[in-house]
Parts: sequence; structure tokens; C-alpha cells
Amino acid sequence: MVRHGKRFTFGVVLSLSFFVILGVMFQPYFGGENAFHAADRLFSQISKGSSYFMKEMAEKSAAAKGNIVEVKLSVDSQLLQANMERILSTHGVTIRREGDGLHIKGDLGTILAAAVVDSDDMYYNRGEVVRQRYGVDERQVLFAWWKMLSLLNRELASQKQFSWAKLVKEIQKRAVEVGYNFYGIEPKSASEKAGILTFALIFYVLYTVWWGYAILMLFDGIGLEMKAGAKKEV
Repeated sequence: MVRHGKRFTFGVVLSLSFFVILGVMFQPYFGGENAFHAADRLFSQISKGSSYFMKEMAEKSAAAKGNIVEVKLSVDSQLLQANMERILSTHGVTIRREGDGLHIKGDLGTILAAAVVDSDDMYYNRGEVVRQRYGVDERQVLFAWWKMLSLLNRELASQKQFSWAKLVKEIQKRAVEVGYNFYGIEPKSASEKAGILTFALIFYVLYTVWWGYAILMLFDGIGLEMKAGAKKEV
């Protein structure tokens, strides 16, 4: 039963307008995308713009130049083995298949520098360059680097080469993962998108409050109230 007609009507109007706007947001009216995909793209662009560490990683990989590593990488997938062989042999690493994995010997600095170069190309969406470099799909190249560095980190740690293992892990995280995850996204800075970013954040807050106020008016209109419970004496 409606007890406060005006408040209930106001709640209905707020609720209906909320869902009308929600319906519009699901339509491809925002550059060919719905509002949620457009917002996701916007925040991904800004996130990518603040996640560039390639120059720093290139400088750190240079510190490993001349350090020869020799390890066995356990790789179950035949495709992954083939991709790793192709990538590493391109950079002068000695490789031979050994059981269920690859035995590799090469300059750690050269290996890491190559990983950073490929990651940098992927960061700037130059996937074609990476594909031509190895004759392998660019995403498969970055995945092979990611897996390779993960295994190399483990093997170096087992050899007690902890400082190099730490460097390998850092390049895996801050170069390879960044290049792979942000591939295909155009990097933007927050200052470039300050207007739309501010609007999106303000709209999010107001739209949330809008729905909360609609529920409040509906419940108030039908007489639902929250009352403090009676205080019991001890």
C-alpha cells in the first residue's frame, strides 16, 4: 500500500529514468561500442600510458651482458619448444633438445635484451615486426618469452644465482607481461583524457546515488522505515 504518493511517484520516475539510461549505455552509441566497453578501453589506454618500463628494463638487461648461463628448461608442449628454439637461436643461443625439454647455453644479457626489444615492439603495437622477426605469431612469441623467463628464473634460483633470477623475473613482469597485456591498445596519458575521465568518474558517483535515492523514495512511499531498536537495560 502506498502511504506517501508523491515520494513513491518520485521513486518510480527515478527508477524508470535510471533503467532508460542503462538501456542507452548498452547500445553502441559510443564510438561503435557500448558505454561499458568504451569505459574499459579508456581506462586500459590510461593504464597502458603509465606502464612503460622498457627503457629501464633495457638498461638492466645490459648489466647481464657477458654472463653465460647454461640450464635445462622443462617444456612439455612441442609447439612451445619449437617457438623457443626459433626465438633463442635467432639470438645466438646454443640449444639442443634433451628429453622433455631444452638445454640452452648463452649470454643472459643478450637473451634478456631480446625479450625487451620484442616486448617494446608489442607495446607499440608493432606485432608485424615481431612476426617477421621469427616467422611466428606475435602473441605466441611473447607467450614463449613469458614461459621461458619463468623457467629460467626457477633454474637460476636453483643454481643460487639469485640476483640474476630476480632480474629475469623483473623483466618478465615489467616488460613481457606489459607488452602482451596491452598489445593492440593505444597508450594515452591521464592529462590527454582529463575531460572524459573527469566526466566518467562524476557520472559514476551520481548514477550510483541516483539508484540509491530511487530505492529510498520507493520504500519511503510505501511506508517502510528503519527504526532504532529499543535499548535494553542491563
